[in-house]
Amino acid sequence: MSDERTSSPRTPSPILRKGSSQQRQDTRSPTFGPLPRRQSTQEIINEILETGRERADTMASATWASGRSPNFRPLPQSPEREEGPDETTGIFMRGSTRDYQSTQTISQSPARQSPARASPSRQPAVNGNASREEAHETEVKKHTWKDFFSSIWSIELENKGSVARDHLALERTFLAWLRTSLAFASIGIAITQLFRLNTSLSDQRDDARFETIRHLVAQYAQSQLVSLGSKMVVKDPVDVSAFASTQLALLDAELQSELQETSGLISNTSPTALQRAGLAITNLVISAQRTGLGGKTVLELSPDSANSSTGELPEHGIRTGDIILVSEQPAGSAKKKEIKDLEKKGVRGVVTKVKKDSVSVAADEEKEDASITGRVWLVKLADDVTYRRMNQTMEKLQKMTESDYSIFTRVLFGLSTPSSLPADMSSDPEYGNIEWFDPSLNDSQKDAIRFALASKEIALVHGPPGTGKTHTLIELILQLVRRNQRVLVCGPSNISVDNIVERLSPHKVPILRLGHPARLLPSVLSHSLDVLTQTSEAGLIVKDVRAEMDAKQASIKKTRNGRERKAIYMDLKELRKEYRVRERQCVNNLVAGSKVVLATLHGAGGFQLKNESFDVVIIDEASQALEAQCWVPLLAAKKAVCAGDHLQLPPTIKSTNSKVKPKVKEGGGVIKGMSLETTLFDRLLSLHGQSIKRMLTTQYRMNEKIMRFPSDELYEGKLVAAEHVKDRLLKDLPYAVQDTEDTNEPVIFIDTQGGDFPEKNEEDDTGKKSSIKSLLGDSKSNEMEAALVKQHIRALVDAGVKPEDIAVVTPYNAQLSLLAPLKDEFPGIELGSVDGFQGREKEAVIVTLVRSNSDGEVGFLGEKRRLNVAMTRPKRSLTIIGDSDTVKKGSEFLKNWIEWLEENADLRYPDASSIG
Repeated sequence: MSDERTSSPRTPSPILRKGSSQQRQDTRSPTFGPLPRRQSTQEIINEILETGRERADTMASATWASGRSPNFRPLPQSPEREEGPDETTGIFMRGSTRDYQSTQTISQSPARQSPARASPSRQPAVNGNASREEAHETEVKKHTWKDFFSSIWSIELENKGSVARDHLALERTFLAWLRTSLAFASIGIAITQLFRLNTSLSDQRDDARFETIRHLVAQYAQSQLVSLGSKMVVKDPVDVSAFASTQLALLDAELQSELQETSGLISNTSPTALQRAGLAITNLVISAQRTGLGGKTVLELSPDSANSSTGELPEHGIRTGDIILVSEQPAGSAKKKEIKDLEKKGVRGVVTKVKKDSVSVAADEEKEDASITGRVWLVKLADDVTYRRMNQTMEKLQKMTESDYSIFTRVLFGLSTPSSLPADMSSDPEYGNIEWFDPSLNDSQKDAIRFALASKEIALVHGPPGTGKTHTLIELILQLVRRNQRVLVCGPSNISVDNIVERLSPHKVPILRLGHPARLLPSVLSHSLDVLTQTSEAGLIVKDVRAEMDAKQASIKKTRNGRERKAIYMDLKELRKEYRVRERQCVNNLVAGSKVVLATLHGAGGFQLKNESFDVVIIDEASQALEAQCWVPLLAAKKAVCAGDHLQLPPTIKSTNSKVKPKVKEGGGVIKGMSLETTLFDRLLSLHGQSIKRMLTTQYRMNEKIMRFPSDELYEGKLVAAEHVKDRLLKDLPYAVQDTEDTNEPVIFIDTQGGDFPEKNEEDDTGKKSSIKSLLGDSKSNEMEAALVKQHIRALVDAGVKPEDIAVVTPYNAQLSLLAPLKDEFPGIELGSVDGFQGREKEAVIVTLVRSNSDGEVGFLGEKRRLNVAMTRPKRSLTIIGDSDTVKKGSEFLKNWIEWLEENADLRYPDASSIG
């Protein structure tokens, strides 16, 4: 604003009604027309506030004059003060001094008086309002929000039949003041007042008089404050009980779908079919057995030499952390009863390590008859432990009453709005001059950290591909610890948590990693609870116990006598009890002494954190986690920072296309349209808008050309390639690579249009629907595209690119199986599904789209988030192989992508006859 405005006489600023012509002519504000050029904003605010008070008084007298109670007393007036800005809000005001943050009564005047002691202001006065104001000016010295609403409450009549009328009068008067005080240009100031008020009122649980006022504040905020300055959005709040009931029903349906997928697989499906589906590994033997961390028995499984010429495992889908069953492999002629007996004798466990030639499994339990001999196999099972934790959390949420909700919980369900923050964080005294642990952070990363530190309830950190999201979280954690805050860091998977542990390790911060020791990366084991309990003083005592356990374990194999074996198992059982008791003694002290605790989302529900409290909960990869998972650590949280990218793939949901339908228990509400695919990150962004999010904009992974389409199409064109990556190509790798047409192009599109590269269904290869087809679903493959992939890999390798710098990704498991032989020809090359490759990166990535048909059907290839993952994995080279005619018919997004590739990529048309 220019200074010349303050020199002109003040003129009323018209508040334009919605739809007026003057408003439509100026789009600077959704509510106002152009402000008079010769009047300052501060003066306008002063006038509107004054007008609001007068309007409220006018409405009060007009509404109640005809039938007010003899006990009615108008609002007290506070003594006048010198003009100047309010210390709390910064608003330049005249009149009474109001403490917007305090809930304590400053004035000692009674809120109500009995009829016998009614003040003169209650009697008819000659001078009307003036007389009443003079009377109350001498009676009231200071005025707080609590006095204000106590006074309003005095409207209540002695006659019970008039209560409804007085309640309506109360509501009308209050909302009249509220509407007026909010209707001015500097909306942020009024919003600050409003939600400070709401917070203060929510604390008045001991006084039922404030419940109606609190309800009016919340109701008006949710219905009226739809779109305000700085993109604040307040939508309909979520019914917490209905939310929990719906989540429980959806989780049950998801668990049933998983159980259907795995239940009966051993007895109803051949081991070979399960292996092709990625759910099992066959023809294994137990090559080693030892005692692992936590006293767990670890089995090492290797290929049976009689069935493997290379000694390597076949292609499979088993990953570290999977819940599996190890049992003797049934013969091809085995009957169902025999197979079920073998299953009962099997051992459940967790996959701890997967190598080319072995799989390590930590057994969850010990059985006397669990000694497995001969050829074995392992099959993947549903992880029901995670579902139990989520269900327990949702049941707790469901049983809460509104009085149990913390401010944090209210914000996350839209019952309250997040606290306001300084408009310019970089110039804020507290957050503007931060001493950074890593000075190389870019501006968007620093802005996100300041925002997360300043936020009182929730902050979203949006990290598009390659923007250094984890790097940003490390700095945030260190800044929180510097401020003496205790932090719980969680993620949906062990690998997401371990990545943070690895990066925190070099810093001198007391950190503790919770979780099954068998599921952790070797590099983080030194920070795990199990290892730390062993290295403590109490841990040294159990070292001898563990040595004795190893000796007993080794003696089992040497003993053939059944009675002796049973005795050894009994000794092991007692030793494990002693081991666990001694470990438990160390746990409480270790947890309590750690400033930063890290765990998976469901792991945060373990007994170790039962009585622990944290100042901040940080959830990494929040956009890949089920919301119910997130609530495991959030239920007792005070503040949360969620990091992720809602424009990449959400968690995989198996019940979406399942015949299993969610069942809501009788009496429980349900929220229609809710899906497990809607993550907490998605819902909060939709609920509160951009005001709770900060986006990282500098990406350090991709060549600028690779980045361009996803940036423009999905990230509003805001991504900027860092200087050292924007022009890098394969020919610039730090080892000798030839300059060829394949190594000097960042984006290559091999267009297979024309119908010479048709897709195939899984059943096309078998001639009938088989068990493997049902397991893979309606999976697709494309032999000609697979041949093109091989041809392109050969060209890259011949130019000098190392196979370990190349990855091939595809949306379809059937195509992945077709590509499996490439690993034999090009050792070190990586093959993976698009879903499984999220979060990964390679120097060169080849994407085979598979779909090629005359109907233009693309299936889930049309999911833009899946394509976003595929096209943002490479650093220097992205090669797309697909049929443009088919793909561009799938969706508007695919059409735009194909057109962009045709315009910007190195476009190639292969000759089907030349492909061998």
